[in-house]
This record gives sequence, C-alpha cells and structure tokens, in this order.
Amino acid sequence: MEDLQLLDAIERYLTGQMPADERANFEALRKSNPEIDQLVVEHTIFMQQMGQYSDRKNLKSTLQDVHTHLVSSGAIKEKASTATVIQIWKKYKKVVAVAASIAGITTLFIASIATYYSRQQNNKDIEELKRDYKNEIVKAKNEITRDLNTTVKSIITTNKAPENVQPKSGGTGFLIDGKGFIVTNAHVVDHSSTVVVQNNKGEQFRAHIIYVNPVSDLAFLKIQDDDFKEITTLPYGIKRTGADLGEPLFTLGYPREEIVYNEGYMSAKTGYNGDTLTCQIGVPANPGNSGGPVFNKNGEIVGVLSARQTQAEGVVFAIKARGLYKMVDNLKQSDTSLQKMKMPSSTSLKGMNRVDQIKELQNYVFIVKAYNQK
Repeated sequence: MEDLQLLDAIERYLTGQMPADERANFEALRKSNPEIDQLVVEHTIFMQQMGQYSDRKNLKSTLQDVHTHLVSSGAIKEKASTATVIQIWKKYKKVVAVAASIAGITTLFIASIATYYSRQQNNKDIEELKRDYKNEIVKAKNEITRDLNTTVKSIITTNKAPENVQPKSGGTGFLIDGKGFIVTNAHVVDHSSTVVVQNNKGEQFRAHIIYVNPVSDLAFLKIQDDDFKEITTLPYGIKRTGADLGEPLFTLGYPREEIVYNEGYMSAKTGYNGDTLTCQIGVPANPGNSGGPVFNKNGEIVGVLSARQTQAEGVVFAIKARGLYKMVDNLKQSDTSLQKMKMPSSTSLKGMNRVDQIKELQNYVFIVKAYNQK
C-alpha cells in the first residue's frame, strides 16, 4: 500500500467513510501490523487537535462578531484595561500552544510514515521530505501567530478620548520632531480642553497644546503619553525655500479614519488676496485634511494645508513651511523647555518611488481630534 493510499485509508476509516467489508479488512490489518495501528492512533490524535483548534477559532470569531455588534449598537462601550489585555493574551497564547501541538504531532506522524517506508524508499528523499514538511509547519505556525497578534492589537487598542464626549473638530497633523512635537492648524485645536492624536496603526496618544496662532492658523502640539515611543530620525525634511510654480506636490491626510493620498501641483506662489505667507495648490482637499503636510517629489515638506476657500471649488491654500522655522525660533525664546526642539532639514526619500515614499511618510502623519469637556 502506497503512503498516500495509506493516509487516505486511515482518513476514511476514522471518518466512517469506509465500506463495511473494507473496514473489516483494515481492522484486521491494524491487529496484524503494529506500525499501521500506531499511525492510526497518531492520526486520531491529530484530527482531535485539529477539531479543537477549529472550535477555538470559530468560538473566537463568534465572540468577536457579538462584541462588534454590541459596540456598534451602543449596548456596551469599549474600554480596555490592563487586566483585559492580559486575559486576551493568555487566551490567544493557548491557541498558539494548540497550533504548536498540531505542528509537533504532524511532524511525528510524518516521521512515522517515513520510518515505515524507509525500506522501500531512498533515505535521502525521506529526510528531504521530513525537512520540507517541518519547514511548512513552522511557516504555518508563524502565520497563525502573526494573525493572532494582529487580531489582539485591533481588539485592545486603547481609546484615549474622554468618555461620552464627541470631538468638536478634527484634522491632520505631522511630526516636526521625533520627541513628539506635532504641527496642525490652529482652527483644529483652538479652545479645546483635550487633544488626542492617532497614527495610521490606530494607536492613540494624549497631546498637549503648546502654541496656537489663529492669525497664521498654526498650532504646535506635544505628545505627552507614556505609550508614545520617541523617534530618533524623521525621514523627511522641512524646506525653507518652498516650491516653484507648477512643481508636482502631494498630500497625506485624514478626511476620514484612514490616511488618504492626493497629488497636484503648485498653482500660485501667494495665497488668498495675495497673502505671501501662504500659497495656492492644485490638490483636492477636505476639512479633515486641515493641518496636513504638503510634500514635494523629494519627500520634503513645503507647506501645511489650511482652510479651504469655500467660494471657489477646488481652490486650496497652504501655509508655507518656512513660517514654521520662524515660529519655532520665537517659541524657543519664550519657553526655554523647548530649546531642544529641532526640525528635520534633510530628506532620505529623494529618488524613491512614490509608493515607497508614502509607506515611510504615513507613519509620521496623525489624525488630530479635539475635545471640549464641560
């Protein structure tokens, strides 16, 4: 009996798909051949483990669906805690342990088959078969672990927003210093008691307003959250000289709960009514884009998106990036605690294709949500 035929016979025997006469013959073969009997026992254990793993996956999926439904209907409010996080991790560690057990049993099962047929096949081929199969098991286990990690992260994302308070406004911001300094529009955060920023991974951080200038429509925030990890180097620079007329530009922002890319060009070197501190850009924009960075082809920031002129469809203005340098200098003079703030002046994105540039840049662009607690 060939190995594949043997596996098929064991499978049909255990699942009750084997005709009565064939089943009687197979049972007689089990009694007379201890090696085949051992294979049947091991395959039985393997199928039980697979069934348990499938039941766990189905239960987890059902619980997640019920949880999602209850949250969306408002029946419960999602609130993560340290204890909940630990319990979830413990739960999923058990699932990973089951996956590991399956891997081990399957490896033993294949090894038994290899031993049984070692007299009829070349030893080198057997070893290669065992090695390849073990590699596949390791790969499958790693994929399961990654999927579980992703699921856990999506479940336990901590909500830093005030409870039962809706944001009064929202926009986009971006890091100008890896220590947590963020630039956005003044109208996004002005008169707010609480500001929460969120990155493209869904991680939220509490931020403090350190500067607001309604005239220039710029505001500086500082992330003050133990969950935030400082970044050593930002991949982009902030350009002092701006962009040329007709130069290609692109933006990243959050008009919704997902980062959005748009591209266009520099359409005028001055802004509304000839304002020299701003410029006009031919890039589509929505209210949630306010405060977002404007990049040139080298991945350098040349401006900050500002309020859209509602009287003229498609007309968007940006505050020139050089104004950021002046404001940072003024801040350092008035607040000595900001002396170490340093804006990036060079870019590591020059020469990269646009897709790869975006992959790098999106990690440093944030949703900004402002709340006014009474």
